[in-house]
Amino acid sequence: MKSDDLTRDLQKKLSYNFKNINLLIEALTHKSYANENPELDIKDNERLEFLGDAVLDLAISTYLVENFLHFQEGELSKLKSMIVSEPSLSRIASGFDLGGYLYLGRGEEHTGGREKESLLANALEAIIAAIYLDGGLQAADGFVRMVFAADIQQIAREGVSLDYKTDLQEYCQAHGLTLPVYRISKEKGPDHKKTFEVELLINDEVLGTGSGRNKKEAEQKAAKEVLKNLTSKT
Repeated sequence: MKSDDLTRDLQKKLSYNFKNINLLIEALTHKSYANENPELDIKDNERLEFLGDAVLDLAISTYLVENFLHFQEGELSKLKSMIVSEPSLSRIASGFDLGGYLYLGRGEEHTGGREKESLLANALEAIIAAIYLDGGLQAADGFVRMVFAADIQQIAREGVSLDYKTDLQEYCQAHGLTLPVYRISKEKGPDHKKTFEVELLINDEVLGTGSGRNKKEAEQKAAKEVLKNLTSKT
């Protein structure tokens, strides 16, 4: 697709139409692309990412204060850190297939930049900033609440943590178990599109496994499985 077709398609997925489409293009532009194309005189998304981080923090903090009335400051901070973590942001970005819309330099393209958690998370924050600059705080706040609703509702409904590795470590410490050890058991696929399989061991015994597009995701899934099994026995 042409550039204007790509941005039109992405706007539909975002459920937001930009008045200034250049803000969206800037949000999608990685510094590698800007550096390789100096003649285009284009901006990369790092400044928008900086702003988007602050807008996201405000939107999520406001939502949590409004909806988790019985939570203290420490609990609110933990919830927010889980919701705005890099794995959470990249997962939401992947839901929009955001990697397919990024403007990347050749080097980033060849090393699988379209699937890197950090690039996806940064681009999502940049888009939040672009919406803020284009439509104001209300538009940005509405977008954040819409796209983070599933994670927030899961926590509200089940009290489930998105950081299963930390929860499992705390469980082991509280119950006198050795700390979990994560071991990669298999890697599948080409370098730019690998799938990792991880085994989780406690007391040198494999208690669970997980798979994901990166090691962090695989480890979180393994920890979730083991934590569920352990807590169901207590």
